[in-house]
Amino acid sequence: MAGNTSTPGASVTSRALALLGAFDEHHRRLTLTELADRAGLPMPTAHRLVGELVAWGALARNAAGEYVVGRRLWDIGLLAPVQTGLREVASPYLHDLYGATLATVHLAVRDGTDVLYVDRLAGHASVPVVSSVGSRLPMHATGVGKVLLAHAPVEVQHAVLADLARITPYTITQPGLLRRQLAKVLRDGYASTTEEMSLGACSLAVPIRRGPDVVAALGMVLPSLKDRARLVGALQVAARGIGRSLGG
Repeated sequence: MAGNTSTPGASVTSRALALLGAFDEHHRRLTLTELADRAGLPMPTAHRLVGELVAWGALARNAAGEYVVGRRLWDIGLLAPVQTGLREVASPYLHDLYGATLATVHLAVRDGTDVLYVDRLAGHASVPVVSSVGSRLPMHATGVGKVLLAHAPVEVQHAVLADLARITPYTITQPGLLRRQLAKVLRDGYASTTEEMSLGACSLAVPIRRGPDVVAALGMVLPSLKDRARLVGALQVAARGIGRSLGG
């Protein structure tokens, strides 16, 4: 099977969820055949359920005949606490940070062993940026990911350190080196990357705290780290403001 490894249950709900779960960061547009294959469903069943999902607005069909996630799912997703709480509170601080730096600014949380990007403002500089709102990226290759990994439970750290995929020639794939970097994140209060996720892009990130807990990370993507002290300071001011607004 080309898609999900788990077999959907017998209920209509589980099969419909399997169809929705066929979409991910690398599969944003799928034909009916691809949907059926990735969801592990017979074609007639997939055809019937996809029709119902389209009618409800969970899926939509584009001009090429491929299926995409529908607007109604997006609308519902915006109601999730990670959006309505954190995203709304952080929004003015992200805009202030963007206005002061003109860099691409990220707001992210940990989702298992990945980084989930919940908001982004695109900068003016022509720097390669691979993230988008709703995307998930590896923790070990991103600034926000390193911040969240440094503050993650030990079992999460072990899982990430056991599978350090090389994304660019500069991605940190040595567990010992990454552990030292994570210790430095805890000591210095910020993380950085240099072309570890995409060539030509560097990043800085700091934790956002609600009380003693790190609940998110705030970061920016830059062509270089030459103005590191000023940019880290701007990130930390914004992160403290978000934390206070969250009730920390």
